[in-house]
Amino acid sequence: MADKLVENGVKVIAVGRRQERLDAFVKKHSSSKAASVRFDITDRAGLDDFVKRVVDEFPDLDCVFINSGIQSQIKLSKPSSVDLDAFREEINVNFLSVVDMSVKFLPILQEKAIPTSLIITGTHLALIPAVTLPAYSASKAALHAFVYSLRQQLQGSSTKIVEIWPPLVQSQSSNVLFVISKTILTTPPAELHDYMGEEKGRSLGMPVDAFTNETYKQLVSGTEHILVGSVGPEEPFLQLIKARQKQSDDLSKFMLLHP
Repeated sequence: MADKLVENGVKVIAVGRRQERLDAFVKKHSSSKAASVRFDITDRAGLDDFVKRVVDEFPDLDCVFINSGIQSQIKLSKPSSVDLDAFREEINVNFLSVVDMSVKFLPILQEKAIPTSLIITGTHLALIPAVTLPAYSASKAALHAFVYSLRQQLQGSSTKIVEIWPPLVQSQSSNVLFVISKTILTTPPAELHDYMGEEKGRSLGMPVDAFTNETYKQLVSGTEHILVGSVGPEEPFLQLIKARQKQSDDLSKFMLLHP
């Protein structure tokens, strides 16, 4: 996806903790088409300085894509084995840090005189929890509620709020997923399934190219909630999403009319 976007004239600013990956990304595409900023998305103390640096160095920024996430299996049936610090860290990375980044960058996007967008990666597990991944499922459910609320409250705004729900995807490297735009800031994902072992974890799921092509097609078509794949049979899963969407929209209209 990153290659396709760069080929279409998009400048991508990659953000992450691992400098070697950031350097490799910029080297591959050249500094005229790509850039990088080393930053840990969970660093709340440094967030304001990070945002200022990005805005100062890349004034044409009109799209922010938050794609960070971690997951781990947790045996709640053996509570003495549960690492509560690790549980909280998973919630922090997958949800709270995304809220922090979104709230800090939204004013920057909203003050632009052109259409802008905030794109966030969620998961089907926000709706159908994976019981062996309780922290991940819970954090993504919370994230979906946040993204939906944000989109509804910003109706009529020039800033589009997009959420991507990918299936299990074969992981080769940190991939950049983005809509066509002038300048994009993205936080590359972690290798979500490495806790299974690299070879096994990265070979599971939909091929990366198939996922990338479908996601890209929906991004450029303007879809706000991008669904690729499903949990179980596709038809009942989509029916469940449609029914939930209607009820959510009905409640949203009522809540916004009666603040």
